[in-house]
Amino acid sequence: MSQLVQAVANLFFGCQHRRTTFPLTPKRKGVASRYGTYVACLDCGEELAYDWDEMRVGAPVPSQQSSAEAQPSFR
Repeated sequence: MSQLVQAVANLFFGCQHRRTTFPLTPKRKGVASRYGTYVACLDCGEELAYDWDEMRVGAPVPSQQSSAEAQPSFR
């Protein structure tokens, strides 16, 4: 029941990003590593920048390319 109330609240007020992953820092080179350390919201899935010095969640990370664009097509 609590999840239903949370979903309705997110629909009207937006997600508050209260439940997030531990800060992640990608080691691979590419689009993901360009934006540095980030956390992901466990409720809505949005990725947010993370500042280790301030220990705070920041602005949303720009979305990556879709998987169709990111992988080459072999025709």
